[in-house]
Order: sequence, then structure tokens, then C-alpha cells
Amino acid sequence: MTSITLKHMFFALALAAGALSMSAAGARSPYVSEIADYVYPQNAPASLSDLVYMPDGLSYLTMSADRSAIVRYDTKTGKEIEVFADLSKARETTLTEIDGFTLSADASKILVYRNRTAIYRRSFTAEYYVYEVRTRLLRPLSTQHSTQRSPIFSANARMVAFVADNNIYIKKLDYNTEVAVTDDGRLGEIINGLSDWTYEEEFATTCSMAFSPDNLTLCFVKYDESEVPTYTLPIYSGSCKPDQRYALYPGVYSYKYPVAGENNSRVTLHSYDVETRKVKDIALADKNIEYIPNIHYAPSGNILIVPTLNREQNRLEIYSVNPKSTVVKSIYVEQSDAWISPETYENIHYDTDRFTVMSSKSGFAHLYQYSYTGSELRQLTSGDFDVTAYYGSDALGNQYYQAAAPTPLDRTVRRIDKKGLTKSVSPEKGWSTASLSPDKNFMMLTHSDAETPPVITLCNTAGKTLRTIEDNSVYSRRYDGRIPTKRFLTINSDGYELNAYMITPPDFSESKKYPVVMTQYSGPGSQSVVNRWQMDFDYFYALKGYIVVCVDGRGTGGRGRKFTDVVYKQLGHFETVDQINAANHIASLPYVDSDRIGICGWSYGGYEALMCATEAGSPFAATVAIAPVTDWRYYDTVYAERYMLTPRQNDDGYRTSAPINRTTRLTCPLLLMYGTADDNVHPANTLEFVSRLQSQGSLCDMFVFPNMNHSINGCNARAVVYAKMLDFFDRNLKDKH
Repeated sequence: MTSITLKHMFFALALAAGALSMSAAGARSPYVSEIADYVYPQNAPASLSDLVYMPDGLSYLTMSADRSAIVRYDTKTGKEIEVFADLSKARETTLTEIDGFTLSADASKILVYRNRTAIYRRSFTAEYYVYEVRTRLLRPLSTQHSTQRSPIFSANARMVAFVADNNIYIKKLDYNTEVAVTDDGRLGEIINGLSDWTYEEEFATTCSMAFSPDNLTLCFVKYDESEVPTYTLPIYSGSCKPDQRYALYPGVYSYKYPVAGENNSRVTLHSYDVETRKVKDIALADKNIEYIPNIHYAPSGNILIVPTLNREQNRLEIYSVNPKSTVVKSIYVEQSDAWISPETYENIHYDTDRFTVMSSKSGFAHLYQYSYTGSELRQLTSGDFDVTAYYGSDALGNQYYQAAAPTPLDRTVRRIDKKGLTKSVSPEKGWSTASLSPDKNFMMLTHSDAETPPVITLCNTAGKTLRTIEDNSVYSRRYDGRIPTKRFLTINSDGYELNAYMITPPDFSESKKYPVVMTQYSGPGSQSVVNRWQMDFDYFYALKGYIVVCVDGRGTGGRGRKFTDVVYKQLGHFETVDQINAANHIASLPYVDSDRIGICGWSYGGYEALMCATEAGSPFAATVAIAPVTDWRYYDTVYAERYMLTPRQNDDGYRTSAPINRTTRLTCPLLLMYGTADDNVHPANTLEFVSRLQSQGSLCDMFVFPNMNHSINGCNARAVVYAKMLDFFDRNLKDKH
């Protein structure tokens, strides 16, 4: 595995300085302040991300404006009922501000936290406290560990399990005592109860612990990452939250990261008996199991549900486990000719007597219900569309889900009644999501379309609006007169009708010739062309005189597995064919200057931009790639191997899919940007690509963001990314006119 050295990094920074000197040395872009409203976080409308329902669903909790209290509101009316927890007036300990909270299942206690420090995309450490609602008593979760990670309540709220220093501890709240569950946790070797980097990034999990409904057992996954290669990133003082420890000499951050074909963490399953304090090993039958993406208890009984995958990720087997006896039974098996969709094992829904799986085995993602003995009970949905979310059932037996329908660009919330009849409970066009109350009597419905910011309403489960919670009217007024026209279209590529959108300048005239910027992501299963509110940099570019086009090529989502699976074992091939065919179509339009078409992308989109720029006969006059993958051999096992298998299994596929092997074909101006602390797509991707260019005497521009991760956000960084990109397109597309 290639690691980043300080020598490499100094070389990269020197290149960045050179790029600036070649373009606009010392010049402050006028775009940085102008574009701020069109990039994160200013472009984000109001949402309900911090709302927590009470168990009966009749009220909900949210933090006060000053973040010192938790307030309860009536669900139906939205009126404040009470200050549920005033942490500034608690007994024993007081807090003036918190970062978030978790409510116990019986609403008797609250876990609150402050001083949140991010680790990776989802994980963080924090100082946790337990608040007892009845007594107003507030105590630190642990007196032995200054910070904790991923705490969970037991079902009866009398215990909290948490992780500190890679070991699991249980706090028994009745006695205010702390018990160690494991003692073998070691940095870089053994992790108990928490996911490693790869699981967090690719399986969207941070906590690998679960309390049994009877409160007698804690199950957990152990990750042995001792044989996983180490990756090292530099740390600089920087100007964004400067760290004086590195004012003169950079530091380093090291962590375990398995690139394609390398060793993963070895995962094992265990149970801890709360009464005897004994740990048992639970052996799963299949020796080919490589991954345990998550674990969950069924709502009743003593049944632990354990989804597993083989290394190729084309076989999913779900086990039912009795943690007391350690008896294991297979209850679900699914195999694929390509890969098992992550939505299948990430979105299993557990009810008292059944579980629901979202499977693509028919060619489209649909809902199937099974008993905990493994018997299929029924198929809930069918048709030539993808189900994209399952919300559960109400007391009357109605089932609620979200579908990519009536077109793949839309999302509709639907209800299936006891007779099997399906009805939409949201608008038919646009993008709708739902959040049902625990009692399933209320539904928070969020709806938007390409022209309308999200409107959040409280509905009954028949879809009747009871009140408007947020209409984002204040937010939308920010863009009055500053929203160019966006329209949807289809573009033919090798017989496939590809979904696309086009954003045109406010004074658009078909009698003029415009430069074009094509933006895309293109990753397997993703969708960029959707009928929802997406205020972003592309609108700002249109205001500055560009036509912006986005095309979802083959491999993207919402259109069934046949459309997606075509990219299997050959990432980049069909995506590139489709983007180039789309560019050639756009070039033929009478109002487009065919000599002034650029392409850009971030992450997978950056990868695809490089694939397009290094394709023979490429129609692009300028390319921008942000944090791009340049060789799938540099990327993590789970993602790369899901679509490409291992390099040993698919050597030709890896070789032909790597832009780094195509640098001699690069003919257009190129701008590369990345963050030096990108733990996801490592800087080595860009640096090795630039090294290839250098060795053949080729040039490119590069801009580096010290200490920034994959998102490149904070301290104006996101605005600088898009301002730099626009400046680059101005010089290479507009100035050519």
C-alpha cells in the first residue's frame, strides 16, 4: 500500500503554489463571497434533523435555541408543552450548552453530550451525561473516562453501554457503578463494540453493540485490525482552527485502512451476560463470512439478528442467534450475479413477529416480509420501479414505503392497506420523504421539487395535512430573482435514454452561443438528476453565463438492477461512454459553443471527470477533478471490491478503469483539488496522478486544502473550491471566446 510521506506533501504544496502563480497569483477571487449562498452550509434549507418523538408519538422533543434545555412540543398542534429538561438547573451537575441528546425507550432518562470531537464521517467522541427526568439529577456517564463513544441505553434504561479506549463498559445507573465488559482493546489492534474506519464509511455504522430486550445480555462485534495496513496523513497548524503544536513541524495521523486486495479487520461476534459478567464467543457457521455489517435484536424474544456478507459481497446470509445458548440458525440467503445492494442489509426493518427486507432479487428493489424462523410471509410490493425506503406499519396493518415513482426522478410516499391496495399519501410528482410517529398516527412529510424548497407538514397517515411545520419561505426569499431556469430532458446514449437536467442563464437566448459546464457524480446506485430542491453551485455558474448540464449515465440508481449492474467489474467504462455521448449531443445544440464544454466532479465524480478527460477523442476543453480516485487499487476494500472484486480476481478491470494509466491521453487543461487530511480518498490518488504527468512532461493546475477532509468544508473552504473551479473555467472556456 502506498503511504503519504512528508516529502510527498511538500512536493504537493509546491505544486499548488506553482498552479496559483500560473493562474492568478495573489488575486482574491470575487466569487468567494458571491457564491456563499449557493454552497454548504448556507444553501441548506431548514429540516427536522434534531426532532425526537416521545414513546407515545403525541409529543416530541428538541433542543432549545440556546442549547441549554430540551423542550417538549405537542405533535398535533406544535405548541410548547413544557421544558422537559433544563440542564442549566439540574441537580448535582449543570450544563450551559449541549451538542445533542438521546432519549431512553421509556423516556425516563436522557443521554446528553457536549464537546463533540469528530473522528471520521459519522463517529465522534464527547463528554456524556445521564439526566434523570423525574429527579432532575444530572451525572457524568463515566468518572473514569473523560470522553466516551456510542453509548446505548438498555431496554429498561437502568444501564448504559459505551466504549472508551476501544473497550466496552457498562454503567449501572441504579448503583452509579461502572463495569468493564472487555479489556483487550488496543489502538490499532482490537476494537470492541465500535466499527473500524471501513465499516463506518461503507456500511454506515458506528456502533456494534446491542442490548437484549430482557436486559440480560449485551452482544457486540470485535474488530481485530492488527493485520490491516496503516495509513498516515500529515497534520499542519493551518489557519482554520490553528494548532500551535504543529507551527514549525507537521504532525501525523495514522489509522488502519485496507486498500483493495489487502487484509480487512477480522470480525467476531460475542455476548456478555450482565449477571455473571461472562463473555461468550458466538461462532457463525459459514467460514466464508468476511463482513458483519450490523447487529440488531428483534423487538421481542431473545433473538439477535446478524446479517453477513462474503468478501465478494454477492452473497448475503442473515442469522438468528440465541446469545444465551449461542445457537445459530440461518433465516435468509440472497445471492447476486453482481453485488448485493447495500440497501438490503442496511435497511432491515424489525417488527415483533416479522422482519422486512428490501431486496433487488426481482430486478427492482421491493419489500419482502419473513418470519424469524426464515419463512417468507409475503411480498409487499412489486412492479417496474424501485422501493427506496420502508417506514413500517400502523396499528391497522397499513404499510408505508417510499418509491422511485412515477418516474425515477421522483419519490412518492405510499400506503398499502390490509387488502393490498396501494395509495399515494404524498404528491405524485417531486420528492417526498416521511417520518412516522412511534404510534404511526402522525407523519412528518417533507416535499420539494426542482422549483420549490422543502415544505414540511404534519399529516395523518391518510396524507391529510394537519399543519405546516416549516415552509422555508424565509430561506427561499434569499434567492428571489437569483434562480436560473432548470429543466429536465433525456439524452440518448447507445440506445439508452439517460436522465439529465439543464440550467440556463437568466437572459438565455437560443440565438447566442454559450459555454457549458457538465457536472456529475456517476457512482453506482447514485442519482444526481432528481426532481427535488437542489440549490448548489451550478445555479451560481448559470448566473455567471454558463449552461450547466448534469447526466445520470449507466450504473446510476432508481432504474432497476439491469441499468446499474452493467458497470460490474468495469467501473468507468460505460459511465465515460455516456458522459461523452451526452457532451457530443449537447455540443450539437444551436446555442452551445462546442469548443467550450468543460466537465467537473467530486469524489467518484472527480474520478469520472478524469476518465472523460483521458478518453481518446474527448470533447472536453477543460476538466476539474476534486478529491478524485485515480486507481481503484488505492481505495478501500469494501467499496472497490463490491464493484470490481479484488485486483487478483480482476487485474484487467483495475488496469483499464484507472485514470492514472491513461495520463498520456490527457489533452485538455486540468485542475485538481484535494484536502491533505482526506481519510477517504487519500491525497496519494492525486499526487500519484500528478507524478505521472510530471514524468511525461505534462502540466496541470492544483489547489491544496491543508487539514481538510473529503468534504473540504469550514473556514470558507467550500466556497473557495467552487470559486477556484469557476475561475479555472473562466480562463479556459470563457476567455477562449
